[in-house]
Amino acid sequence: MAAPGWEAAARRAAAGAALGALVALAGCGDAAEASGAPRASSDAAASAGAGAGGQGGGASGASGASGASGAPVETILAELRADRDAALLAHAARTGWPVPVDGGYLFVSTSASLRLLAGDHDGWAGAEMTSDAGFHWILLNVPAGDRYKFTDRTAWAADPWSRAATYDEFGEMSLVAPSEAHVDRHFGVGDAAMEARTVRVWVPAAAVDRVLYVHDGQNLFDPAGPAGGWHLQDHAPPGVLLVGIDSTPARLDEYTHVADRIEDGGALVGGKGDAYADFLRDTVRPFIRARYGEPGPVGIMGSSLGGLISFHAAERHRGEYAFAASLSGTMGWGSIGADVRHETMIARYAAHTERAATLYLDSGGSGACVDDDGDGIEDDDPTAADNYCENLQLWGVLTRARSPYVEGESVFYAWHAGAEHDEAAWAARVAEPLRIFEAL
Repeated sequence: MAAPGWEAAARRAAAGAALGALVALAGCGDAAEASGAPRASSDAAASAGAGAGGQGGGASGASGASGASGAPVETILAELRADRDAALLAHAARTGWPVPVDGGYLFVSTSASLRLLAGDHDGWAGAEMTSDAGFHWILLNVPAGDRYKFTDRTAWAADPWSRAATYDEFGEMSLVAPSEAHVDRHFGVGDAAMEARTVRVWVPAAAVDRVLYVHDGQNLFDPAGPAGGWHLQDHAPPGVLLVGIDSTPARLDEYTHVADRIEDGGALVGGKGDAYADFLRDTVRPFIRARYGEPGPVGIMGSSLGGLISFHAAERHRGEYAFAASLSGTMGWGSIGADVRHETMIARYAAHTERAATLYLDSGGSGACVDDDGDGIEDDDPTAADNYCENLQLWGVLTRARSPYVEGESVFYAWHAGAEHDEAAWAARVAEPLRIFEAL
């Protein structure tokens, strides 16, 4: 039975996933910055070239205004008038917003009040957009790499449908066909078994030489995320393509390999981890390969339940991942409920005779690690925190005699005493697993 406090963390993560799912597919609302206009960029007129992937592209180069979508502007506008949200999603998938068309780019705002488009191209002065049926639009020929936002000259908001984005002191900034490092967003990625979600891709300026898939994508790059987010792009080694897969309200089910009980008298929950691991292999990874390539070593990483599912996916699909990293992983899942005795990741990896991947695991917290209920998991200290005892126990079985894992070579462990179970704590130490992945 796990120590108290785990349930609160699970509820917080589920609530964040639900909010992220709603925001990801919403049009631009009126939640906007009031901190003033961004400063003009010194390289606003830089042309696209080799390097980071651009408007819907991979790492081979950014596309400019000449890469028209093939659909006339009037056709796109007619689609928006008929079914605005469906048209937004369809063109987001096809080319990304703003849509490249003959004569420039078509920008669309669905905010009732933010009717001006401002950016590096006009010194952030703002141009009036044409009002239409539930949206505003403008066709402008702007340079590749242009930064822009929607505004009423008091409030400022990034384009929630833009393919590419970056972040500065004012928050999220939308980009047009960038050639510098940036985040690409792909909305509505799903399949018959898994709910559609946003996939966020950190595209480095350097040539991509390895790919790391990371769970809870909505928490990774945006400094406005929970506890300030991970700031994962700030720690990314050159050449690492980071693929963040958003979680959904079904996070607890998708990120667990077996069912468990987290509240006394409550129902069993979880256990759809096989389907999620297969979704990564059969849907997300082919999607990424088709758009960016998938060179070099491939890894998988997550925190809390995301760490658990990372180890599960590496074990379920052996040979698919060279590296699996878990920060504060919920490794006692399967034996949290007092009457539940399902397989934990500790028991699974203790049985290994061959390596599944190079492994990294850590935790914060502390505690006296005891097994008072005899379920084989040392998780019964009520003062223990951040899955400290479960990860310490897993580390013990991975480094025991005759284990296929070798300390400092194929398995790495870190304890950050007293660290909290949140994004700020993970951001503070994520550079270490990234360094290990870079060295593979």
